[in-house]
Amino acid sequence: MTTYIIRRCLMAVPLLFLISVISFGIMKMAPGDPTALMMDPMIKQENLEAYKESYGLNDSVVVQYGRWLGNMVQGNFGESFIRQGVPVSELITARLPNTLLLMLVSTFIAFVISIPLGVWSATKRNSRQDYAITVVSFLGVATPNFWIGLVLIMVLSVHLGWFPIGGVATYGEPFSVWDRLHHLILPAFVLATADMAGLTRYSRSSMLDVLRQDYIRTAKANGFRQKTVIFKHGLRNALIPIITIFGLMLPSFIGGSVIIESVFAWPGIGLLFMEAAFQRDYPVIMAVVVIAATLVVIGNLLADILYAVFDPRIEY
Repeated sequence: MTTYIIRRCLMAVPLLFLISVISFGIMKMAPGDPTALMMDPMIKQENLEAYKESYGLNDSVVVQYGRWLGNMVQGNFGESFIRQGVPVSELITARLPNTLLLMLVSTFIAFVISIPLGVWSATKRNSRQDYAITVVSFLGVATPNFWIGLVLIMVLSVHLGWFPIGGVATYGEPFSVWDRLHHLILPAFVLATADMAGLTRYSRSSMLDVLRQDYIRTAKANGFRQKTVIFKHGLRNALIPIITIFGLMLPSFIGGSVIIESVFAWPGIGLLFMEAAFQRDYPVIMAVVVIAATLVVIGNLLADILYAVFDPRIEY
């Protein structure tokens, strides 16, 4: 197992390098000049050129990328252009825990709701319950989660006042676990809706395949209860294909967090990325891209490890 993990980590290095090259190139080709937002428009041209020179913006793209890559390998993401003098690592460190918390809770909500619904839909095949879950799933796939977020804010926050409109905590109040959960529930649920519908359909399809297997018929013939057959004998094997979906879900969670954090003013790296993109804050953009890509690689590695946990036939 250890050898496999090391090999996978080494294989991820070229992938992360390629992602950084493509992202850096696209960022440099985008229109706009970061100095237009950093400096006073009345600044003298020689002072502007001196400022660009101090940040290396007058160098070629290759030289800029090489400098950034060398610093990044040493754990130095540079300083923010807009927040002058503030290291990018400090901005990331302050916001990354909020994003990880949002992603973990969203993943938990998606699996806790979707898998039981998918199993129930499979056991009630072609019934009214199955059709109802199918219709809701298709509607969930077709509906953008940012629109769901706006609707829920309008109904649950503005009109009913059940949840705060945004933020991670109540301003001016001491730390409280309930207060954090109160702010977390709504954005985490909305972020989870991006994959709940598809995950429900995958769970249903996987469970239907398992219920057709001979060992399920044997378990039923031996007199085991329906719940025992489904959850003890069937669900474990039905989860194996779903683990693959877990690895594929992580990019959508990270990408969705950019939009959801903006909608709910959640102070994570998604909102930080959005702010940096509008302000042409290149060091922050690249730092977030690299961290997001690393999280995706870790998530896929975790999915591979979970294969061996749920399927003892798999060895590394």
